[in-house]
Amino acid sequence: MPAERTGTPDIYADLERRLMTAGFASGAKLMPSALQHEYGCSANTVRDVLLQLSKVGLVDFEMQRGFRARRVSAARRSDIARFRILLEQEGAVGSMREGGLAWEARLTAAHHSLSHIEREIERQGKMGSLLGLWSDAELAFHETLISACEMPVLIETFASIYKQFRQQITGLEEAYSPEFLHHIVAEHQAILDAALSRDEDALRAAIRHHQRRHFG
Repeated sequence: MPAERTGTPDIYADLERRLMTAGFASGAKLMPSALQHEYGCSANTVRDVLLQLSKVGLVDFEMQRGFRARRVSAARRSDIARFRILLEQEGAVGSMREGGLAWEARLTAAHHSLSHIEREIERQGKMGSLLGLWSDAELAFHETLISACEMPVLIETFASIYKQFRQQITGLEEAYSPEFLHHIVAEHQAILDAALSRDEDALRAAIRHHQRRHFG
């Protein structure tokens, strides 16, 4: 159970993370009257937060039926992964063209933080409690990758799609094994190397390769 929180931004952030890291089962009913006791707030506050989360695709809402965690499926994961590739390829290539040394430095720093967490997960031999921390670091790396593309709508859309993707993958993967993570570590390095070498074809290929396992 999360620590008691009364501020709407805190409640939003906590529910968002739980939805993105399999904190709720696929299709689980989300009842404001129950969640209000967890967060120490009113049911209306929880309802407003769930409505906001439905706008980014993490929650399903139907009149008279209420809220449910978005259902996960291999088909939806594949669809989201393919769309994510299109967005990330264009955003990354745009950043490579428009971003300068400052963007390269930010990207390198984001990758360093992500690599540090990934090495610790490999050392422990399991994802365990580090899932949320790793998810945050991976998002930061991919957001930094597209951050200099000068296309605000693309960046905004990517943020929503990434969150939906993370919800789908954590809901379908029973465990992040060391073998699973080993491939991801190499893929992140390939993306970084291509970006820093200013090789557009290699960067597009590395981004697609990173998502290939999620195709149906």
